[in-house]
Amino acid sequence: MPILEDLKEYAERATGLGRPGKRKASDLARARKPHAVRFKDDGLIPNHPRWPLIIYRGAVELDDRHDPAAVIEDLFEANGWSDTWRNGIYDCVHYHSRIHEVLGIARGKGRVRFGGNKGRIFTLKAGDVAILPAGTGHRCLSADDDFLVIGAYPPAGTYNECRTIEDRPRAIKTIPKVLLPRKDSVYGAGGPLSKLRKRTK
Repeated sequence: MPILEDLKEYAERATGLGRPGKRKASDLARARKPHAVRFKDDGLIPNHPRWPLIIYRGAVELDDRHDPAAVIEDLFEANGWSDTWRNGIYDCVHYHSRIHEVLGIARGKGRVRFGGNKGRIFTLKAGDVAILPAGTGHRCLSADDDFLVIGAYPPAGTYNECRTIEDRPRAIKTIPKVLLPRKDSVYGAGGPLSKLRKRTK
């Protein structure tokens, strides 16, 4: 599926077909209350010492006019989150210690455990968005055959993957230093993520 989706994305970006565009993408964001969950360090997965995982249920309006993946990409990019990808979520627990990540569900549904092996399981479905602060463990436990996730990253930070106990010492030092993004990936400068940034300065 990733290769097919990559080709589809390339064609859409070249022609504009199936894409709302960055200007109109914000109109497809639905106002939703954030569901915030904090996770403790479980001995393997550090999670974030201050900031919670944020889940928005049904935050993106998906319809037949546009490719759902393109809608989510344009929305994230309109709010400054880039380096988008189309795929699923790894079936092994991992985290990023030098960057935050957003996951938008374009199709299907999947059961994802956040916070490491002692974390919580959420069923994510099309239109849902999860914002993971650096250090947040995540792993897909099961998913529909058509489960499609759009991932993206804020401007500040460097992508990396951590999976083992050997990654911990360095990760524990770098996670708190990752800057909170200036804009919420769904709601922009006035979104819940921005309010969290003001409270934690």
